[in-house]
Amino acid sequence: MMETLILCIGNREGDDGIGPYIAERFKNEPVQIPVIDCGTTPENYTGVIKRQRPKKLILIDAAEMNLSAGEIRIIPKEKIGTMHLSTHGIPLSVFIQYMEKEIPTIILIGIQPETMQGELSDAVKKSGEELIRLLQKKKIKQIPVF
Repeated sequence: MMETLILCIGNREGDDGIGPYIAERFKNEPVQIPVIDCGTTPENYTGVIKRQRPKKLILIDAAEMNLSAGEIRIIPKEKIGTMHLSTHGIPLSVFIQYMEKEIPTIILIGIQPETMQGELSDAVKKSGEELIRLLQKKKIKQIPVF
């Protein structure tokens, strides 16, 4: 059983690409934390996640929280259904509910997008780098709760 698995969610259009960006950047980090870039279909990775059996599953996604671009928040389960997350095959709330039967701790981290078109914005890219640093140093508790 592994300690932590990170699931990065999103397509590569605009700031929704922060998940794939973070997954790619983690490949170069000194502390190796297993990361999966699942694109817009996290449900396609349930078998992989179950086989890995992490104690903690961290989901990273762009999330419309009506905050300044780049703001990072831990999104409690009860608030997931009330906000817009990036496009997915199934709602993240359903995915999380399913995975909770297998994984003791699931944490959703949202990053407020600036734009959903074109390139990744500078504000969101900078926040992605900060989130990588926090995860590398196991300082997830420094992220405010939404």
